[in-house]
Amino acid sequence: MANLLSIINPATEALIQDMSVDDGAAVAQKYNRARQAQPEWAALPLADRISPILRFRDLLTERVDTLAALLTAETGKPITQARHEILALPDRIDFFVENVARVLAPERVYCAPAQAPPAQETLEEVIGYEPLGVVANISAWNYPYFVGGNVFVPALLTGNAVLYKPSEVATLTGLAIADLLHEAGVPKPVFTPVVGAGLTGAALLEQPIDGVFFTGSYATGQKIAVAAAPKLIRTQLELGGKDPAYVCADANVAVAAAGLADGAFYNNGQSCCAVERIYVHTDVYEQFLDAFMATLQGFQLGDPTDAITYLGPVSRKPQLDVLRNQVADALAKEATLRCGGQRVDRPGWYFAPTVLTEVNHTMTVMQQETFGPVIGIQRVASDQEALALMQDTPYGLTATVYGTNRDRAINILRQLKTGTAYWNCCDRVSPRLPWSGRGHSGLGATLSLAGIRTFLHPRAWHLRGGGVMGGGEVG
Repeated sequence: MANLLSIINPATEALIQDMSVDDGAAVAQKYNRARQAQPEWAALPLADRISPILRFRDLLTERVDTLAALLTAETGKPITQARHEILALPDRIDFFVENVARVLAPERVYCAPAQAPPAQETLEEVIGYEPLGVVANISAWNYPYFVGGNVFVPALLTGNAVLYKPSEVATLTGLAIADLLHEAGVPKPVFTPVVGAGLTGAALLEQPIDGVFFTGSYATGQKIAVAAAPKLIRTQLELGGKDPAYVCADANVAVAAAGLADGAFYNNGQSCCAVERIYVHTDVYEQFLDAFMATLQGFQLGDPTDAITYLGPVSRKPQLDVLRNQVADALAKEATLRCGGQRVDRPGWYFAPTVLTEVNHTMTVMQQETFGPVIGIQRVASDQEALALMQDTPYGLTATVYGTNRDRAINILRQLKTGTAYWNCCDRVSPRLPWSGRGHSGLGATLSLAGIRTFLHPRAWHLRGGGVMGGGEVG
């Protein structure tokens, strides 16, 4: 295993820091400390677990400028977008805090006189909920506060210990998150950062953990599922997408163009739920394309530390080859390049925002995840053609329809195998709704009540005796 991890600024290609990584022995030690600490953490009154999480929430707001600057330095995320991500996490934390008690509460589902003597006895059936134990959170670099917080906040609230491996692309941000949680009062063994890349993640999966929660690519998710399968543990995978959008003939074209341009290029297209392919009814195609291109021209590309920058560098250098190859493949198959298509001539890992038209499904840009500032826009003749093309994918994260007829949009979206459906909006996540994928987009759900319950085991209680037990006496 390599001893050092180099943190590179993608906007300047300068070395930020070399860091020591955790080898197998270090990971095992961290696991053992987490295992020892977890029962005491779980035994605390819920209020005593909530208190440090609320303090963590407040520290995010107090330190937002420093945290955002760090996130921008190591991922290239424009500073304004970095601040937005950090300042939006408290809303999700509040949701978890406000709802964790109702999820943890035992449920009495049956209570009646026993059918056999003595007659004064009752039979009570109760569902109790208990933490999984020690869970691994292998997180992502593109939204480390959102993606990580969706896991470690409810995991901690429900009494689990967390071994948190931030992406190697956002390691410094991951360590900053850990420092804030510890400062807020979460014991260090209960939330332990694990530093490294793939080999460190593999070592983490070798531990006798009780669950693994991963966000990343389908290819890596497959490997994690294989590694976790013999353990028969809770496995949750939030993977990629090839999220489609359809602009109907009756859509408000200006609204659709503005929304989809932002959905395709926000965070440089480096979002699991970014719009990755657009289908436009022929009746509004030219009008939509003009509006879309005009919106795109207003997106400022430049230094990510500048508050006016909308498009910074991509966060991972190897992704430049993926983008270049998708563009070359499309052009070789007679797509039309409307703008971009190549690296920007400046230091850093910049790729020009790219729009391709006259595309089709023989092209990789319409089939394989792009995860960058490249979008294909395809003309269609009918709703039926759009639906067939939207269905042509192994992914199933989100799908979008723009149009004035709600019933029509819902009818189209209902036929798609996706975890999330959007009408006249896109690239939106709510703590009140489950975030889940189908097919190659993953297993399980974060957010919503389901995203709290995923960190719990149910236990069935059959209770027979004199009198009725209060629901709070089991759990």
